[in-house]
Amino acid sequence: MRSIWNGSISFGLVSIPIKLYSGSEDRKLDLDMLDRHDNARIRYKRVNEETGKEVEWKDIVKGFKKDDAYIVLEKEDFEQANLKKNKTIDIEEFINESDVADVLFKKPYFLEPQKEGGKSYNLLRDALKKTKKVGVATFVMRQKENLCLIGIYKKALVLHVIRFDDEIRDPGELKLPTIKISKKEVEMAISLIEQYTDKFDLEKYKDVYNEQLMKIIKSKSTGKVKKPEKFESKPTPATDLMAQLKASLEKKKKSKAS
Repeated sequence: MRSIWNGSISFGLVSIPIKLYSGSEDRKLDLDMLDRHDNARIRYKRVNEETGKEVEWKDIVKGFKKDDAYIVLEKEDFEQANLKKNKTIDIEEFINESDVADVLFKKPYFLEPQKEGGKSYNLLRDALKKTKKVGVATFVMRQKENLCLIGIYKKALVLHVIRFDDEIRDPGELKLPTIKISKKEVEMAISLIEQYTDKFDLEKYKDVYNEQLMKIIKSKSTGKVKKPEKFESKPTPATDLMAQLKASLEKKKKSKAS
């Protein structure tokens, strides 16, 4: 793995030099965009809108438009905006793991100690494990301030980038139903949930979409095109709810018995 950010984590007066690694991978197939008429690849160019000429990456800068002119920002300007946060993941407080809503999570990163940071790294890891808490911190990466949680995954410290409050839309704008549910229906649904409850095993879940897509690609490459299968998801009518819950419970009981 290649580190994407080098700096340190600090809590109190303890500073731990670390390297940051992406903790996840994009598993999408590498597909090219083509012109339907002749299968020629579509290319994107960085073009100067005044001259129409292509611009090389080394000549591209970022700018903020103020009135009718641009203020160009260099790499040093982004770093100067907050020197400490560009180099330090500063834990500001510790909270219980269960206090954070799942909707906030964006992306995980693994943390590895640098030279002379091993003992303090293990200290923070073991303390978090014993208290079942996570650290709340902010830092800057790729010209963006990130809110994050520092926790544990297996034997490593893991940093979860989470969303700021203003990045979450208000669910109050959704048109949610006000239909009342009977006590018996709720009890039946709880029974179904309990029947399906198990210890979470990440290895049990596999991404099969890419595998299935590759089968279609191989099939098309040999000229064998299968007729697309139809699938229609029908909503359960309110009058059918109890019957479907009962049937689901029976189905689960039979699968456990077999």
